[in-house]
Amino acid sequence: MTYSSDPRVDAYIDRLPEWQQEICREVRDLVHAADPEVVETIKRTVQPYFVLQGNICALLAAKTHVNVFLYDGAIVPDPEGIITGGHDNKTARTVAIKQGETINAPALTAMFRQIIANNRAGGWRKLKGKA
Repeated sequence: MTYSSDPRVDAYIDRLPEWQQEICREVRDLVHAADPEVVETIKRTVQPYFVLQGNICALLAAKTHVNVFLYDGAIVPDPEGIITGGHDNKTARTVAIKQGETINAPALTAMFRQIIANNRAGGWRKLKGKA
């Protein structure tokens, strides 16, 4: 898959242990595959974000896993049960991926596509009548 990468995101990923690099690169490929207009950037000084008319997701490598923060995850269906955290958060959910785990690519891609569709429809505030 070909997409425009941000060298700051490359630098973030390149500093990680190899197993975390693999996870981050796979998630990166999945979010770009969800829509060719996805743009990557750095927010909060060092954190990779993927955006399209609003935030889609962000990556954060922790000691034992990689967190994929799903924006508007509170209104995105999770039929595969891949969300691991943030259940009390009104706007974001987390998918934590540990070393050796396989990413459920179809489920994560479906969530990315739904978040993108929600962003294009005005975002969670508009969709939930809070705008």
